[in-house]
Amino acid sequence: MMKKMTITSIKKSKGIQPLVMITAYDALFAKLFESSSDMILVGDSLNMSFGGKNDTLSATLEQMIYHTNAVCLGAKDSFVICDMPFGTYCNKEEALKNSIKVFQETSADAIKIEGGEDKADVIKHLCSNGIAVCGHIGLLPQAVRSEGGYKVKGKSSEEELQLIKDAQAVEEAGAFCIVIEGVKADVAAVVSKSVKIPVIGIGAGKDVDGQVLVFSDMLGLFEEFTPKFVKKYLDGASLVKNAIKSYSDEVRLREFPQEIHTY
Repeated sequence: MMKKMTITSIKKSKGIQPLVMITAYDALFAKLFESSSDMILVGDSLNMSFGGKNDTLSATLEQMIYHTNAVCLGAKDSFVICDMPFGTYCNKEEALKNSIKVFQETSADAIKIEGGEDKADVIKHLCSNGIAVCGHIGLLPQAVRSEGGYKVKGKSSEEELQLIKDAQAVEEAGAFCIVIEGVKADVAAVVSKSVKIPVIGIGAGKDVDGQVLVFSDMLGLFEEFTPKFVKKYLDGASLVKNAIKSYSDEVRLREFPQEIHTY
């Protein structure tokens, strides 16, 4: 069992050891992931991979608290981050109120919010009130409708400069690490070097301080589409389907249960 990460150890990993982050939404999978990951993110991506929705926007605070509790119970020795859903941190007061609710009702170690310079004042307010914050810059899934889709960032010098400003603003506000999503690899590398806190990439190349993936993507369980940046480490959907087919066939042929499965 790996020793549980802390804010201090996460920060100290910068430039020494890449951090491993993975999403989880329940106790079962969280327990399976605990021994190999540094951090578990209870992502609002659950709204898509498990809720069947087209985006993350309709995830609620109550849903995130429910799933964060489940993950914390399954992985008691993991550093757990709860994604703050869309609409729960529009201003400092609402952000603090909702983050306190997460901290009071779960054992989450931190929360994550999307936004750079525009959310620096919110992050600073949270950190000054005892809330540990993981930032999120680059492609922002919660902005998918306002931007007209999921668009890769860092394609121009202006975007590169803004990403650097975003990262530095989030760091200065007090965040202990930053997720950077959907950013050109060379730009993400520059952004990572521009701050002293770890920058965790998803679709942002390898020259950052760690990686995060949605577990249903990397295990091949989500079949609707596979983002370019995802590597499938398991053909999970086919394995599950084959297992269920075998079970179904045996039930219909009265081959299950056998004597060893009978009281």
